[in-house]
Amino acid sequence: MAAHRELGEFLRSRRARIRPEDVGYASGAGLRRVPGLRREELAHLAGVSVDYYVRLEQGRNHSVSDAVLDAVAEALRLDADEREHLFRLARPQKPQDDPGGSFDAPRPEVRQLLDWITAPALVLGRRMDVLAWNRAASVLITDFAELPRDERNLAYLHLLHPDIGPRYPDRDFIAREVVGHLRIASGRFPEDPELCRLVDQLTKHSEEFKGHWERHTVRTKSYGVKRVDHPEAGPLTLSYEITHFPQDPDQTLLVYTAAPGSPEEKALQAMAKG
Repeated sequence: MAAHRELGEFLRSRRARIRPEDVGYASGAGLRRVPGLRREELAHLAGVSVDYYVRLEQGRNHSVSDAVLDAVAEALRLDADEREHLFRLARPQKPQDDPGGSFDAPRPEVRQLLDWITAPALVLGRRMDVLAWNRAASVLITDFAELPRDERNLAYLHLLHPDIGPRYPDRDFIAREVVGHLRIASGRFPEDPELCRLVDQLTKHSEEFKGHWERHTVRTKSYGVKRVDHPEAGPLTLSYEITHFPQDPDQTLLVYTAAPGSPEEKALQAMAKG
């Protein structure tokens, strides 16, 4: 996942989704070998020379300005997540600036917080590795302590684990969210070998993941709803909230909740008791 290759693929994927007629170009004007906008059309919309844009897409322009990136983002109609991803890819982080892997244990205070939370709660690393969990999370998902470390990963469990994966019926939705998170991680740490290994594994064995990865789905999400077919509690529709730790930017807190008085709330309360 070299940064320059990621940048080129991302820009091409975003050019491909724009219909020429939507930005003032005749769709039938000349032979179109690829879907969407041509490079020269995008360059014109962004107000830069074709050669300049080609060098950017090829990862050969290492001093691109904010103004140019903003213009390209606007021409490509990028949302906030995609724009931030573009800036990261255009200015890749040096390998020596990588603070290390995401298997670092959470601070003791974070572990204490998990014990105080009665709802299922997890601490995730930047690759969605499960770094810590409470009792309710073990009941809801699995006994993480019994898993090998390379399987203790939420992306793997949701999409590839033979027993846990089938419990999540909205597989395309799950894959889209997983890809969105891992694409952002790859933009920050394109040379991360563990991340590359995980992406290769998911691409080979999950068609849903492969489809969204090839489309360069990028998104961040701090809350949402997830359906789970729990083997004991039955079908559950749970809300989730994700909180970032400012002092530990590679770690996030994921908490599952339910509406007050709902069957899901009673199920989560039972899980908290173990």
